Formats: sequence, structure tokens, C-alpha cells
Amino acid sequence: MDQNEGGKPSMEKAKRSLELTDDESEAVSRLTVPPHRAGSGPSFYEYFALRGIRVDRVEPGLVFCTFKVPPHLSDRSGRLANGAIANLVDEVGGAVVHVEGLPMNVSVDMCISYMSTAKLHDELEITSRVLGQRGGYSGTIVLMRNKVTGEVIAEGRHSLFGRHASKL
Repeated sequence: MDQNEGGKPSMEKAKRSLELTDDESEAVSRLTVPPHRAGSGPSFYEYFALRGIRVDRVEPGLVFCTFKVPPHLSDRSGRLANGAIANLVDEVGGAVVHVEGLPMNVSVDMCISYMSTAKLHDELEITSRVLGQRGGYSGTIVLMRNKVTGEVIAEGRHSLFGRHASKL
């Protein structure tokens, strides 16, 4: 039986759901991931997580992007994985306060409201806006919506901190 005494699913069932199939295991074993040097282009992580995002417009305090949901960021039911949504909130929320030539700010806190789901191949509009800045602390809001239906997929508030040396 896959339930414990309280009638809840057991740890064994959870473990089985995370196991790779033989095909998945074989595909992973064939991957080669070369070492990455900072500043030498996108890392494996950036390439994997952000491949396909398009920056459409940048204004002071605003970034507008579009993103088509790819298979590698979809869960088994064909929807954009919640972790991928959180990653996009983190990356696009950080991009709106980034100053070229300075190190990226560090995420302090994120709060994400998952309102709906995006399906494989859906095109999303992702908008990031600066809510405010004080000292090295910045607050942003990221809105992710389906480009065709206008339905809000997620809204994230993102706090970041960066201590950058003065150029004076």
C-alpha cells in the first residue's frame, strides 16, 4: 500500500515519482557540461533556464520580455514548471535593476503568486518594473501573462541588495 497510517501518500510513492526512466537516465549520462569561466558567455544554467527569452524593450525602471514555454522547462503534464516561473521572476526582476559593468545584485526575498498555468509552447509576456530603491536595496515586481489570452500566470515581488563601490 502507498499510504501511511494517516491515509497520506507514503515517502516511497514520492521517491518513485522522482526516479528517472531508463531512457531519461541514458540521456543524462550522455550530457557533457564543460567548466564555465565567469564573463566567458552564458553558463550552462543560464543557457538552460533562459534560452528563448527575448528582451523586447528596455526603459529606465522597466523591462519587457516575451518567452515561449519550452519542453525542457515543462513538467510531466506539459505545463511550465513552478520552479521555472520562480527562476524567471528572479532573473527578469534582477535584470531591471542591473547596471552594466557592475556585479549583479543578490536576491533577498521573493514572493510569487501563482495565478494560472502556462502550457507547452504558450507565448508569455514578462514585464518587470522597479517599485523603489533605497541605498543598495531595490524592490521589483514581475508580471507574467499569456500573450494570447491576457491571463495572468504569475506575479512576483522581488527584493534585491547590491553594495557597489562609489565611482567618486
